[in-house]
Amino acid sequence: MLVTTMNDVPGSAITTVLGEVSGLTVRSRNIGVQFGAGLKALGGGELKGLTTQLEQTRAEAVARLVATAEAVDATAVVAMRYDSNELDQNFQEVVAYGTAVVLG
Repeated sequence: MLVTTMNDVPGSAITTVLGEVSGLTVRSRNIGVQFGAGLKALGGGELKGLTTQLEQTRAEAVARLVATAEAVDATAVVAMRYDSNELDQNFQEVVAYGTAVVLG
């Protein structure tokens, strides 16, 4: 399934717009990663554990987006975006959303 942030797909025509689809995940932060990040923050630099965790969370949200799009027989998702929110100090929500379409 093609997932793109563009509003159209060069070389293809959107024949049917099926509507908005989304994939949502909420994850708790790993206590070990949080502790390591706290120590790393004292010296500065990338928090690799948190970066990895966020990459995994985004991938899970996109996988759920694709599953939702496939359920309505879409062949692509256009205008895909991410949104994220911290629900508490220990919980993070990530949603991937876009428009499910059929390409001709």
